[in-house]
Amino acid sequence: MPDEQPLEAQLLSHEAERRISQQLDEVENIDINVQTDLLKIVQGKAEAVSVTGQGLVIQEDIRVQEIKLQTDKISINPFSVFFGQIKLDEPVNAVARIILTEADINHILKSDLIRDFTQNLQLDIDGETQSLDLQETQVFLLEDSKIELRGRLLIKERENTQPLAYTVRISPRFDSKTLMVESFNCIEGEGISLEFITAVIKKVKKLLKIRHLKWEDMTISIKDIKVEKNSFKLLVEADVKQIPLSTDLLSP
Repeated sequence: MPDEQPLEAQLLSHEAERRISQQLDEVENIDINVQTDLLKIVQGKAEAVSVTGQGLVIQEDIRVQEIKLQTDKISINPFSVFFGQIKLDEPVNAVARIILTEADINHILKSDLIRDFTQNLQLDIDGETQSLDLQETQVFLLEDSKIELRGRLLIKERENTQPLAYTVRISPRFDSKTLMVESFNCIEGEGISLEFITAVIKKVKKLLKIRHLKWEDMTISIKDIKVEKNSFKLLVEADVKQIPLSTDLLSP
């Protein structure tokens, strides 16, 4: 902790580190710096909070290689802490830099969180609705700032179900905030129409254009994306009206 940090702020920072470490399934290192003083602590206020962590694992399925987070002023209801909750008196703005490895991403893709999100996706093909389920997806982070996805999906049309294997090559757009599809190839799957492939590509493009994610009272905005060999880097901003209490799926 910085030398100029008041003792009460140092103690609060160490306690925050201890509590958060206990809530994580795994953590290699975490450092929390709460900028506050005794009077502000009594009032439930802090000028800012910074968090730096490596190797954080949340609920077994989500691992983050590295995160650096900075908030602005925080004001909480002090009495809510006594009831095991933390309620914000005012919204909090935060900026976070997040690094995920290739292995981190592939592990997340196998989680229930993503599996629920990728089932029963609806496609409109010439006025008829078809649905598809993503069965498996593997991500490869390439040296040329590209991402390759290889996977299988099930096409469901009335009583018929048909498998399809594919590869997709995507890369960050020029604005570095979203991803764009460079190529889409079918590896296996018989009788797949051009109209269906076009609809799938449109669906993928729509998903890749999502810049804002909503989780209860938290809105997350993607500000920058960088792809390197075995490394996926995100810069995000979060507007937090209340700290989420559940693990509901993020939705656009």
